[in-house]
Amino acid sequence: MKVLVINGPNLNMLGIRQPEIYGQNSYQQLEQFIRNEAAALGMEVRIFQSNHEGSIIDEVQAAYGREDAIIINPGGYTHTSVALADAVAAVALPTVEVHLTDPDSREDFRRVSYIRPYCLATFKGAGFDGYRQALQLLAELK
Repeated sequence: MKVLVINGPNLNMLGIRQPEIYGQNSYQQLEQFIRNEAAALGMEVRIFQSNHEGSIIDEVQAAYGREDAIIINPGGYTHTSVALADAVAAVALPTVEVHLTDPDSREDFRRVSYIRPYCLATFKGAGFDGYRQALQLLAELK
C-alpha cells in the first residue's frame, strides 16, 4: 500500500513552536517515526509538508491514481479550508485525519473540522502515535 502523509502549516516548526503544547520532538523526528512505522507495516510512504494551502491541495489531487490512501494533519487549515475538504472529497481516497493535540479540548474555533466528514477516522491528542494509529487503520484495509 502506498500512503501519502501530508502535514500542514507550522508542523515544520515542531520542537520550536509552543513545545508545551506540541512537545519537544522535531519535525525530522516525526518524519523518521512515520517512516519506521510504515516500514514495519510493509507500506510505502511519501511525506509532504507545506505552509501553503494551494500546495497541499495540489498534493491531494496528485495522489489520485498514484497513492492508495492519505493521512493528513491539516494544521490550521482544518478549521478554515473548504477548498482542502473539497479536494479530499474529490479524490475519494481513504483518508485519515491526524492531530498531535486534541483540537476539541482547545479553543472553540479549533472544534470545527471541514475535512473530517471526508475521512475514515480522526486520531487526535496522541502525539506521534496518532500517525501510527492511522497507518494501522489503513493497513487493515488492504
